[in-house]
Amino acid sequence: MKQGGVDFGYGIKSTLVQCLVLTTTYFLNVQQGIDVMMPTIIIGALKREGDNTVPGITDEQISWIGSLVYLSPPIGSLFLSLVQARLGHRICMALTNLIQLSSVLVVVLFPITVSSLYACSMLMGLSTGFATGLSISYSGEVCEPKLRGSLTSALNVFYFVGFFFVSTTYAITESWKKSLIIAVAVPLANMLALSMTPDSPMWLLSRGKTDKARKILMKLRGCVSEEKCAPEFQEMVQYVSLSAKSEEAKKKPSSLGSFSHPGLWNPLKLMLIYIFFSNVMSGVPYAPYLMNVFSSFNTQVEPAWAMSAYPAFSIIGNVFTILLVHRLGKRYLVLSTITVCSLSYILIGFIGQFYDDTEYTSWAKLALFFGSTLSSSLGVMPIGWILMSEVFPMKSKNLGCSICSAVYFFLSFFMTKFYMDLEKFIGFYNTFFLFGGIGIVGLVYFYFCLPETENKTLKEIAEHFKLEPV
Repeated sequence: MKQGGVDFGYGIKSTLVQCLVLTTTYFLNVQQGIDVMMPTIIIGALKREGDNTVPGITDEQISWIGSLVYLSPPIGSLFLSLVQARLGHRICMALTNLIQLSSVLVVVLFPITVSSLYACSMLMGLSTGFATGLSISYSGEVCEPKLRGSLTSALNVFYFVGFFFVSTTYAITESWKKSLIIAVAVPLANMLALSMTPDSPMWLLSRGKTDKARKILMKLRGCVSEEKCAPEFQEMVQYVSLSAKSEEAKKKPSSLGSFSHPGLWNPLKLMLIYIFFSNVMSGVPYAPYLMNVFSSFNTQVEPAWAMSAYPAFSIIGNVFTILLVHRLGKRYLVLSTITVCSLSYILIGFIGQFYDDTEYTSWAKLALFFGSTLSSSLGVMPIGWILMSEVFPMKSKNLGCSICSAVYFFLSFFMTKFYMDLEKFIGFYNTFFLFGGIGIVGLVYFYFCLPETENKTLKEIAEHFKLEPV
């Protein structure tokens, strides 16, 4: 359950201002939903009977169109880690919007070929890699401790909003190219919002702009007085100073020396392990094959309708995260939702292996699957992104978030790419036994190693990881 923490007592006006300031991060996550979903729509259109958009396109080429959107985000994330500390969030966000716009121009201004579709998918992946790290680090730095968990967890809601937006647009227009052009409205709107978005006070402090950082913080907290925000500002100064001293102390001739400092390495180890278990519990391996999964359950529900319900359960779970994370704490939500997901997977495997398909067993499997979807979206999936915005020290935050984002997309690619081979090797329902067992291992690990960060200042979290082994 949630432990006692920090409340600077700013009030409702501060909450509203922080929600408005995060508009750009929510637009970025809508873009992510569009970018990740768009190759799926393009592939579906190209494989439709009678489609002659790209004559002679092969299944191998189609698979690359779908996979490049997962392979290129790590490139964007790692590049971001090199430039964000110098350029700041606002400039990098503007660059993200330009990359997203260029992915549309590739197929609008040039003939539609396999190469142009490769370029479109890769640019969307690059945009996603930029957006992931930016939205996490910015929301983690501008939100006060008691709101950081709730407001950052809303990022996933907007991701699925993008998913729904482009899917609905395609259903209405029946043209993937028109859908892509209409989706340009999102980065254009974000450019407008970005013109009114301030830089992070912590980034300004790291650049030595103390007075400007103080003024920005006062505005972010509802235009309060300097005295009112003085305690939080002093926490920020100490946090940035602590990170700067650690950075100086760990400097070595080798550029790899920074990885030896526990301020980076301890939370990085935790987050890399977390990403693995989160991907398994969130059903990432099944994601591209949901139609086949629902068909295998043999329910009377059409697989297409079941698939449309999948993101709806995810949105419901994300909304409950926003409502409950401050009340229950992140640790409690992670442990409880991993338990539900693991048991749901094991029960699906048990029913599928040892019971014949009947109306009741089919519905039970579908209900358990959606239960795991709701549960993972309530806890283990969104909280991973929140933790990523909190656990890294200031000087290593960009690098840590970028590495974690890169690992997330690499793991997503490999899990989806080789899932069918795993299913052929051990059987469909045995994959649920396997993933459920992995979840139990994750539950034990997080019970002993996952700290509570809800309602803690970034300075307090940084001090924990300097002192505690992971």
